Amino acid sequence: MGRLSQAIAEGDGISILVEVSDPEAAGAAERQGADGLVTRRGADAVRNASQLPLLHLGGAREADAAGADAVVVAPSTAAWEEARAAELEGVVRVGDTEDLERALEQIDPEILLLSARPGSGHDALAVLLELLHDVPAGKLAIAELRDATADDVAELERAGVDGVLVSTSDVAALVGFEPPDV
Repeated sequence: MGRLSQAIAEGDGISILVEVSDPEAAGAAERQGADGLVTRRGADAVRNASQLPLLHLGGAREADAAGADAVVVAPSTAAWEEARAAELEGVVRVGDTEDLERALEQIDPEILLLSARPGSGHDALAVLLELLHDVPAGKLAIAELRDATADDVAELERAGVDGVLVSTSDVAALVGFEPPDV
């Protein structure tokens, strides 16, 4: 089990993964109770600023060079194999039932990133909950809902989602508590 899957599986309730772009945002997210960090660029600086599990949204080579723990990949065997060759935990992004079926048949990943396609005209939360229905037991599911509210997070948690990927600076409002000062 990789660092990301371990952090998600061991946590109480739903895990909050926060997209950050710099060390300051990483530190703030960690202090507010984030369970993991997500980057598109600047992963090496974020890695140096925090010990939280780091999920990279770029390619496996870039993620590996930056010291990320996991990388988001498309539901294809080639992308999966590239992540595995770099010794990264693969998180397969699926946006519809066909992606999910292909990922489960061809790759059988431990972690799935459920992602509503932007501009589809559908309610993102409803799409994520519908996708979750088809995720087999024993798989970890992260919902990508960047503008999630505390109510959205609570609904995802009740539905059985293991984690939610957000891009907010107010992590404490989603976590539901203020972590103690250390």
